[in-house]
Amino acid sequence: MRGRLTLLATVAMAVLGVIVCLYVLYALYQSASSYQRDTLERRAMRVVELAQRDSLQQLASDHRIDVQVIDDKGQVIAATVDVAGKPRMSTLTPPPGAVATTMKECDLPFFPGQCNWVVAYRFMAPTGGDWLVYTTEKAVPWYVTPRMLLYLTGIFLAPVALAAFGTWRVVSRTLEPVDRIRASFSEITASGGGMRVPVPAHDEEIRNLAETVNQALERLDSAAERQRRFVSDASHDLRSPITAMRAQVEEALLYPDQTDWPAVARNLLGILDRLQAIVADLLTLARLDANAPALRGPVDLTEVAAAEAAVHRTKRVVTTLQPGVVVTGSRLEICRLITNLLDNAERHAESMIIVGVRKNGEAKLEVLDDGEGIPPEHRETVFQRFVRLDASRSRDAGGTGLGLPIAREIAEAHGGSLTIEDSDRGARFVLRLPLRSD
Repeated sequence: MRGRLTLLATVAMAVLGVIVCLYVLYALYQSASSYQRDTLERRAMRVVELAQRDSLQQLASDHRIDVQVIDDKGQVIAATVDVAGKPRMSTLTPPPGAVATTMKECDLPFFPGQCNWVVAYRFMAPTGGDWLVYTTEKAVPWYVTPRMLLYLTGIFLAPVALAAFGTWRVVSRTLEPVDRIRASFSEITASGGGMRVPVPAHDEEIRNLAETVNQALERLDSAAERQRRFVSDASHDLRSPITAMRAQVEEALLYPDQTDWPAVARNLLGILDRLQAIVADLLTLARLDANAPALRGPVDLTEVAAAEAAVHRTKRVVTTLQPGVVVTGSRLEICRLITNLLDNAERHAESMIIVGVRKNGEAKLEVLDDGEGIPPEHRETVFQRFVRLDASRSRDAGGTGLGLPIAREIAEAHGGSLTIEDSDRGARFVLRLPLRSD
């Protein structure tokens, strides 16, 4: 880019310089030619004055401009030193009714190989008759003078070189942040992420580029972190049931004749059920982490909560439901969220679960149990994947350790929140979702 922009600016300046130089040269040439013609005409008029005073003999010692005086018979009667004794230099005559005329003539008899300005001036001689005065001088060349051509060449080259140098410097300084971004991006690629490209203080376009790159890197890091977390979660919790199954099978194979194979099969089925639940929850988390699109529409939160609360459970479920609490979301995911909360409450309640739904600027669902509750310092910890607290609320109590993390991610995916708030007894989970606007 530096080379292309520099070349473009240099060519543009060169074209502009050529145009300007040609214009200046043309103007100087026209001015010099005009001045030269005027000088020849004034010189011719002075010669006429000498003729009127009968002083033409003064021309014999004049070296300034070549002059010839022609009488009415066409004979050269006076001339300057350089053309003395030579034939008539030109046949140019003023047109009828005119006193003088000027013309550029080339290859005059005694000026071969060059072009001259020739002025022919007609006047009435003292003795009668029309005489002619010829004044001539070598015409100014198109470049005026060699020195002028040299000056113009310097004037042309200076801005072209300055444009090339200036463009290179400006483009280089402009692209310095891009080079730093590229270098940082290369380091990030080599090191596997976690870094960000530098954001320049100025250069708004490049700053926007750097910010966009950083946002993309942040999303990539988040995706990589979600992938690492998923792998860690899967390896963490799948290992235990698989190990238990392997231990039972190996033990049974050691003593095949003494093994109660139906009992082993039942134990394995129970472990497989747990393993299947873990895999299902992990797949749900992976889909939520990837922000997989789900079909969204109006969902009556009261209706869903009532349906889930009506499912047979080992603990009594009490509901206080306000009708017409409608949110926008995936009915399947919201059902999963409420089911996870009720399953968690069922595992830890002593005898009763309370489910409430109401609206007050937002949709609010509460699930309370009458168990031991959760200490305030652990109220965020329980939303971490595969978390263990005490024996009474550990995932070994029947859960996979993923129900509450899944519930929170579903809530956040719907623009809401899931928190644990104070209660007189047990744990109180509160879901808040935006009401549907229409």
